[in-house]
Amino acid sequence: MSAPVLVANAELPRSGGAGRMLVEVAVGVLFRVDGAFLLTTRPPGKVYEGYWEFPGGKTEAGETVEQALRRELQEELGILIGAATPWHCATVDYPHALVRLNFMKVFQWSGELQMREGQTFAWQVLPVQVTPVLPGTLPVLQWLADEGAGSASP
Repeated sequence: MSAPVLVANAELPRSGGAGRMLVEVAVGVLFRVDGAFLLTTRPPGKVYEGYWEFPGGKTEAGETVEQALRRELQEELGILIGAATPWHCATVDYPHALVRLNFMKVFQWSGELQMREGQTFAWQVLPVQVTPVLPGTLPVLQWLADEGAGSASP
């Protein structure tokens, strides 16, 4: 049984109509040793500008999800990631695109974070203190809560 599709802004029309293509997106859930995870804002000029999300981007032709994640995090954040572990997938029907978000956990990387697209970053624990959060990020926060991960320890 496949997971339900999360519909964002259901009252708005869908660009491309009902038969639009599914866009594959690689998303990194980066964890520090203390359990905090990285959120970044959507860059200026992009749809949902300023909303908080997990970093990543679209896969290109011939790329695996892991290859796309490595490329995107290098391009956007200036880091080289170590192992990336497939975790969950979620399909989100946004007004501008139908996307399948392929989430991967990352615990090791090299390089200092550089916000190369004008975005902002914040290390967070549950409950997150930043708003607004992109609709496709909400399931991840629930998965983290279900696992008991990403919470502030007493």
